[in-house]
Amino acid sequence: MIKCKTFETFDPKRVPSPCFVVDEVAVENNLRILQRVQQASGAKVLLALKAFSMFSLAPLFDRYLSGTCTSGLYEARLGRGEFSGAVHTFCAAYKEDELAEIMQISDHVVFNSLGQWQRFQPLIEQARAERPELKFGLRINPMHSEGTTPIYDPCAPGSRLGIPKSEFANQDLTGISGLHFHTLCEQDFAPLDRTLAVVEQQFGDLLHKMEWVNFGGGHHITRADYPVDALIKRIVEFQEKYAVQVYLEPGEAAVLHSGVLVTEVLDTTYNEMAAGDSG
Repeated sequence: MIKCKTFETFDPKRVPSPCFVVDEVAVENNLRILQRVQQASGAKVLLALKAFSMFSLAPLFDRYLSGTCTSGLYEARLGRGEFSGAVHTFCAAYKEDELAEIMQISDHVVFNSLGQWQRFQPLIEQARAERPELKFGLRINPMHSEGTTPIYDPCAPGSRLGIPKSEFANQDLTGISGLHFHTLCEQDFAPLDRTLAVVEQQFGDLLHKMEWVNFGGGHHITRADYPVDALIKRIVEFQEKYAVQVYLEPGEAAVLHSGVLVTEVLDTTYNEMAAGDSG
């Protein structure tokens, strides 16, 4: 059952099928919590477009958040074209022609490997000459799992998401101004706190050289029992310790308990069991 009073009496026959129905007031209540995190901690909160890309609500998000984070060219186009604020792009691997456009419309571009960062240096230098304000970062892998399902765990053994600390030995990071990690999924503050401790232990020498650190997404900040004050305190401490700007990229948290998908059954069939049987 969705935890939104709007839908307790909602009649799905009022709308066509299939369609998403979103309670704008419920979304705004979530955004107020995220705005409070920004204002009290100094962090900047971005909407993860891969989680929610309903651009008709862009003006609402623009009033509360600092921009969008995107996972490729088409989301970057959406973030730049429909939303205001910054556009931060991370992709597990870039095509050269798409990266060229991404660097024209993004404010931060994050690479998943040192190999791609090095391979595209001529393209990167050209983009930097045209847009000196463009920032570049690397996704790190702290090898610290907080997830319960290995296939969805970016820190699972053998994961190709993020760069482990061992790969940074003797690497020239000239031009890199920030680090990014994304290790959580629909989780509370405690897993983030434990992850940050590992990140600091492993990458502390690099953190002191950075301008910004992106904590990624997966934070259930707008859940009723989430300890928002503890998050704010931890962000403040982290920013002061390393003199960096912290970014958060909530997706589901921005629209938690704010909508439903209306569908209908068009037909039922039989094959050894009736439709709806759990078997």
